[in-house]
Amino acid sequence: MEKTWNNKAWFLVLPVLVLVAFSAVIPLMTVVNYSVQDTFGNNEFFWAGTDWFVQTLHSDRFWAALQRNLVFSLIVLALQIPLGIFIALNMPKKGIGVPICLVLMALPLLIPWNVVGTIWQVFGRVDIGLLGHTLEAMGFDYNYVRDPLDAWITIILMDVWHWTSLVVLLCYAGLVSIPDAYYQAAKIDGASRWSVFRYIQLPKMKRVLLIAVLLRFMDSFMIYTEPFVVTGGGPGNSTTFLSIDLVKMAVGQFDLGPAAAMSIIYFLIILLLSWVFYTVMTSSDANA
Repeated sequence: MEKTWNNKAWFLVLPVLVLVAFSAVIPLMTVVNYSVQDTFGNNEFFWAGTDWFVQTLHSDRFWAALQRNLVFSLIVLALQIPLGIFIALNMPKKGIGVPICLVLMALPLLIPWNVVGTIWQVFGRVDIGLLGHTLEAMGFDYNYVRDPLDAWITIILMDVWHWTSLVVLLCYAGLVSIPDAYYQAAKIDGASRWSVFRYIQLPKMKRVLLIAVLLRFMDSFMIYTEPFVVTGGGPGNSTTFLSIDLVKMAVGQFDLGPAAAMSIIYFLIILLLSWVFYTVMTSSDANA
């Protein structure tokens, strides 16, 4: 029996394709165009080929910003994933506490990124901020404006506060989907809490953990607004990530060619690392 094709269905997909073309494809092609050309204004362009890509890949500034991105992403993943799992495991599964906990977990995710940065900028100030003033009163020499380590601690705490809730909600969704029969069987067998977590809860959370790791890696690797509002990339260049450096190059210096080449390399690095994360986690899931 031959399958009937309904070509009218393409009209339903066409608006989405047009929207994607205007919001993603056309801007991407514009960036590609700038990455292989140079301009001195007046809408005059000169062919540059791969010069900007070579310049970017040989730039110490690019590799230093990339290193800061990788370190930041690894730190927040190492903190947020275990913390999110721990909180999700201790959240109530029944009763009035469930909606209360879910609302509290969702609140940080509803705050705009620039507002989060402003909150922590004030929160960390030593003169009026609760965190900065408290640490100074306790004898700690804390100042995220002049100390690179304090700046890193501040933006890491800010990101953990802002985005751990996403991991919690995803893990909680995986936990509540586990049938009660699994827990009853484990209780009959006398399984310990660690055994229940290792052989029942963790395997059932693997898929949501994959989503959580991928989302949090991509978000943390592309972070811009929060650290820019809090530190502006400083002190010095200690918190200047690739996104901040890219904006400085494109908007501040108006080097459109190098900025376009860096943005494409940045985009490809995110795709590559996300693919690596996905491949490693899915292959380990299949082997298990």
